Amino acid sequence: MQALDVAKLHNINVKALSAGSNVELLIRQAEEFSPEYVCIADESKYCDLKSCLSGKGIELLCGKEGLCALASLPCDTVVNAIVGMAGFAPTLSAVGAGNRLALANKESLVVGGEIITDLVKEKGTDLLPIDSEHSAIFQCLMGRGENKPKKLILTASGGPFRGYTSDKLKSVTKERALKHPNWSMGAKITVDSATMMNKGLELIEAVWLFDVLPEQVEIVVHPQSILHSAVEFEDGSVIGQMGVPDMRIPIQLALTYPKRCSSCAKPISLFDITMTFEKPDEKVFYCIDLARSALKKGGNMPCIMNKANEIAVDMFLRDKLSFCEIPEKIAWAMENVCFSKVIDTDIIIETERETEEKLK
Repeated sequence: MQALDVAKLHNINVKALSAGSNVELLIRQAEEFSPEYVCIADESKYCDLKSCLSGKGIELLCGKEGLCALASLPCDTVVNAIVGMAGFAPTLSAVGAGNRLALANKESLVVGGEIITDLVKEKGTDLLPIDSEHSAIFQCLMGRGENKPKKLILTASGGPFRGYTSDKLKSVTKERALKHPNWSMGAKITVDSATMMNKGLELIEAVWLFDVLPEQVEIVVHPQSILHSAVEFEDGSVIGQMGVPDMRIPIQLALTYPKRCSSCAKPISLFDITMTFEKPDEKVFYCIDLARSALKKGGNMPCIMNKANEIAVDMFLRDKLSFCEIPEKIAWAMENVCFSKVIDTDIIIETERETEEKLK
């Protein structure tokens, strides 16, 4: 929705649109933006889509195959904001077609970072991050020349339970977990922020996006979400990117890069802000440590961790699991799903299947 806000502001032609299951909103968007192609991932909603949009000169698609077909269409930029592992195949399709990819689906790089980054190099295309933290790092690295970063400083809001003890976390509710203090996001990513698994996923994403070692990524809790991330260089200089917490800023940069254009986001006033920083409590929020462990082991371990997290969060949202059981479920999967040091798309698919089979 925010990408479409940007498209409207700058008269960017929308060639194709997709949605997960919200067919009513997708139909309204299609009527407003008149794309050539529309896809609904939930195949059970295809008849609803067809009944409203047939005869309007729009090619209608559905399912995983439809999403991949959209991602591979000749275009200037593909925005992939699909939630979870479902975004991996469209990422491969977009890059494989040589399209510039504006990526908000961090799971693509978590489960198959080496595969995707190698393909980006092979196709000679661009991979631009949309996540606010990675967009900030990308911006801090603009114009660096031959200077390599010494350290990436990845900021985190701390989520709704910042400062909680392990005992206090035992009593948190789903409703409280879904109330992020700064950002308006979907349910899954909001829960990931509450467990701080989102920061673990972003750590892995940063390693692949910026070709750094895991130990070069430092996570810093910054509750105000004004400094979106920063980069430290060899001479001790730290360059950071600041702005109000509005996703339209990094989305717009990805769509207009290398140009910066006027934005509908509220400007920041340094006179009106206070910024504080603290270390994350990785003993209480040990999803960060699980992510570091998965990255260190490599192979399909990040895929196991990611899929286990998706399943655990879904169970939590359906009241089948408590909040504190989410990391426990992930840790169990990392110990019990078959590990493979070798990684390819077939192994990723099999790992996802086995993880789901063992956890459900």
